[in-house]
Amino acid sequence: MAYSIDVHLSAEEVRSQMRADALHGLRGQFKSIPPVWFYDERGSGLFEEITQLPEYYPTRAERALLHEHAGSIAGLAKADTLVELGAGACDKTRVLLAALREAGTLSRYIPFDVSDQFLRGAAGALADEFELLDIHLVIGDFHRHLPEIPADGRRLVAFLGGTIGNLDPRQRARFLFDLNCTMSSDDTLLLGTDLVKDRHRLVAAYDDAAGVTAEFNRNVLRVLNEQLGADFVPDRFRHVAVWNEEEQWIEMRLRAEEATSVSLTGAGFTVTFEKGEDLLTEISAKFTPARVEHELFEAGFVVEEMWGAGEGEFLLTLAHPLC
Repeated sequence: MAYSIDVHLSAEEVRSQMRADALHGLRGQFKSIPPVWFYDERGSGLFEEITQLPEYYPTRAERALLHEHAGSIAGLAKADTLVELGAGACDKTRVLLAALREAGTLSRYIPFDVSDQFLRGAAGALADEFELLDIHLVIGDFHRHLPEIPADGRRLVAFLGGTIGNLDPRQRARFLFDLNCTMSSDDTLLLGTDLVKDRHRLVAAYDDAAGVTAEFNRNVLRVLNEQLGADFVPDRFRHVAVWNEEEQWIEMRLRAEEATSVSLTGAGFTVTFEKGEDLLTEISAKFTPARVEHELFEAGFVVEEMWGAGEGEFLLTLAHPLC
């Protein structure tokens, strides 16, 4: 095998967590479901399509920053191990791996994600490209399994794609604190965050003309149908993306086109939607450099360097734990 793998999250545990999330999120006054449930195999494929869309600037902006500054990142981190949280298809990983290899320090890559469906194929491709690289997959939930990531070596922990914006402020504070507790003074964190900008450009990035994001959004209903025996009819829900100015984040919602009742047999309850009622499926918070630095400091990190603040598109931040 081209890689080793640790699985800390079984298929039954995934379903159990989904049941808990459905019970909590769908029975409240304001219905919601966490965005992690977008990402079955179909959802992961749809997201890869989204990253290629003309409206979706974050992936291009982040990739450009990585290509421009990967050498500096590798030089400052001096890491022998790259840990990637929420690795998915490992697409942007190659830039960092190549820079660390060029710096002469690279020995190991640890992609971490909630599902191994996409991860195994990506790891196999990377093994062919980086022949001597030790690749160790870790399947887990970053709210629960960060301590299970191998901690030996000098690590660069990358959390890219603006994924941290899917967490609300309380969740971000908890995540960053928990991550800090797993890191040594030699480790560094590379964080990718999308920046606040023109609201029309932001909304367009989450509501593309081709409708790929709409299909991605509705895919969460298909996942609930498959995993929890629900009987959602996805076409009865319309994709909506709105900018929340007060919270400084995009909200992705599914809006019921008509009054409907949905049975979730695998979770043991039924949920009703009024016509026009929304199901919140994702938030995507946008940041300023000052806000990123403040939140990192509150969680016990000191910023070493930032890239991208001048362009105002996307921000890469390198930080290390306060020790």
